[in-house]
Amino acid sequence: LFVDRTEEIAAISDAEMTAYIKTDNYTPLREALEAVEDYPGYVPDLDFNQGFDDEGFARDGSQWRAMRYKPFLGTFWPTNGNTDDVLIRLPEPFRTDAQGNESREIYKINLAIVEAAIATDWTVPNEAAARVVEPISEVVAGLDLDGDGELSDEITVIRGIPEHYVGGAANVDVLRFTYPDGVEFLHTVRYVDMDNPSLLAKRMKELRYSRKVRFLDTWAIARRYEREFDDKDEGHVPAYTGTPLVGLRNDFGWQLQGFIEDADGRLRLQTEEETRFCMGCHSSVGATVDQTFALARKVPGSEGWQYQYLEGIPDVPQFGHDRPEILTYFERVTGGDEFRANTEILDRFFPGGELDEAEVLRAAPGGDKDILYLIQPSRQRAALLNKAYMALVKDQTFELGRDTIISPPANVHEAIENGDTELNATGKVFFDGRLWLDWSGVDGMTP
Repeated sequence: LFVDRTEEIAAISDAEMTAYIKTDNYTPLREALEAVEDYPGYVPDLDFNQGFDDEGFARDGSQWRAMRYKPFLGTFWPTNGNTDDVLIRLPEPFRTDAQGNESREIYKINLAIVEAAIATDWTVPNEAAARVVEPISEVVAGLDLDGDGELSDEITVIRGIPEHYVGGAANVDVLRFTYPDGVEFLHTVRYVDMDNPSLLAKRMKELRYSRKVRFLDTWAIARRYEREFDDKDEGHVPAYTGTPLVGLRNDFGWQLQGFIEDADGRLRLQTEEETRFCMGCHSSVGATVDQTFALARKVPGSEGWQYQYLEGIPDVPQFGHDRPEILTYFERVTGGDEFRANTEILDRFFPGGELDEAEVLRAAPGGDKDILYLIQPSRQRAALLNKAYMALVKDQTFELGRDTIISPPANVHEAIENGDTELNATGKVFFDGRLWLDWSGVDGMTP
C-alpha cells in the first residue's frame, strides 16, 4: 500500500497502456487449460467474444447469464480503478422442463425465483416479499407466483416467496437468502477502458469462479455462524479445505477458484495465499447474502438481465435508509474511497473540504444524472489507475494487497498504537449498512 510506484507509472506511455488493456488475456487462458490433460479445476467455458443476446444469455450456448447491478461501494467503482461483470448459471434441472427438455422459459422462471429469494427486503416476511421480475409465464411454471389466484400467461411481479422451484427442479425447496446447490458464478475484474461505453476493458485483472457445492439449511447456517463467532473469540483463524488447483471451500458450502495476471499479463492460477484474499470477502464479511454480493444489488426486472453497464442506474438508497447510497458513503467516509486518496472525487464533490450534497443528489432517483456522474473517472485518472495496476502486476506482490493506488495514501496510518480511536464516541461507527437496495423511487422497479 505504501510502495511508491510513481516512477514506474511515469515510465509507461499512454500508447503502451492503451494497447495493454485492449489485449485479450482470457482466450489464451481458456486454450491453455483445455490443452491440459486431467486438469481438476474450472476450465473457463464462456466465450466472451460471442457476446450476449438482448436477454443477457451467452450466445455460445453455455447457459451463463449476465446481470446488471449497482457496483459495490468503493473498490469496484471505475473511479477507483476497477470495472467488473458478474454472470450466473443454475444447474441443469433448473433449465429444463419436467420431461427433461431444455427450456429457456423454465430457466427464466427459476432465475426470477432466485432473484426474489435473494434480493427482497430482509425485514419483510416471506409471504409479504415482492419483487419486480422480467416477464414470465405462470402457465409454464404451473404456479401462481403473483398471488392473484390465477395462472397468467405473463406476469412481472412475484409476490410471496414460492415454496419450490419449477420444471426439472420442482422437487427443490426455496430457502430465502440462500442459493440452491450447484449454482455457479463467474466474476471478472478488469481495467478501465474509457473508449468502451461500459468502461470494461478487454483485459482482465482477475477471473473468479465460484460454485455452491453443498446446500445448508437454516439450522446448519446458524451453527456455522456460531462456530465462526467461537473461533474468533478463541483467536482461531479461518480454515479452508481444497487447493488452488480446484479452489478453496468455505464453511458455507462455496468453492472459489481464482486466476490473476502474471508479470507478463497472462492469467495464471492464484496461489493459496492469494485465494485466501477472495475467501475473506466471500466467507467473513457480514454484508453479503449467502456469501455473495451482486444479485442482491441487481437492477430489478428485464433491465437487470443484460451485460453490465452503469449508464441509467440511479443512486438508490440501501434498504432502511432515506438518503442515496453513494451520497451516504461520501458523507461517512468524507471521500470517494476507503483511503480518502481519490483526489478527483475530493475536488469534484468536496469543494473547500465540504460535501456538496446538491451536486451528488443529481444522481439520485428523479435527478438529471446517474451513478456514472459520481463514479466515472476522467480519462487522465483512468490512465493513471491502469498504469498503477500494471506496475503492481510487474511486481507480483499481490499477497500484500491489490489496491489500485496512484501514490502512497496520505490519510492511512502506517502503524497503529493501542488506544481508544474515539470513533464510537464521535459517531463514526455505523451498524446500518445493508447490501439490499431500495428501488422504490424508480418508476417500474417496485411492485
